[in-house]
Amino acid sequence: MADFDTQEFAERYVSVWNEPEPERRRTAIRELWSADAVHVLQPPKELLQTAAGLGFGHLALEARGHHALEFRVTRAYEEFVAPGNFAFRSRGNADRLHDIVKFNWEMAPRDGGEAAGVGLEILILGADGRIVGDYQFIEG
Repeated sequence: MADFDTQEFAERYVSVWNEPEPERRRTAIRELWSADAVHVLQPPKELLQTAAGLGFGHLALEARGHHALEFRVTRAYEEFVAPGNFAFRSRGNADRLHDIVKFNWEMAPRDGGEAAGVGLEILILGADGRIVGDYQFIEG
């Protein structure tokens, strides 16, 4: 991974969440994530509060493998991007240390304006440069 372009990788990652074509989205998922990769999402505060009220401690939502990742990405696309209101974009601050890539992303109105959501992505890469661990924190 000597010639690995960290920012380009982050842009490819974010673009898969905006991809309208199912087959291209599926191909991009297989190119970015390893077959047994895990995507772990720290749920929004409202969901964490509801879970705590039900007696659950720390809660994380998890998708493992290409099929589950495809479902997760497709649902996010259908909910936030397909209606035409929002698009995901990188904040341009990708950084890498050994096999770890981190960057911030935002969900912003398509027609401009302040971001409606912001997140931090922590990615663990395998020897082949694909994601084996994907940890997503919703920051606002």
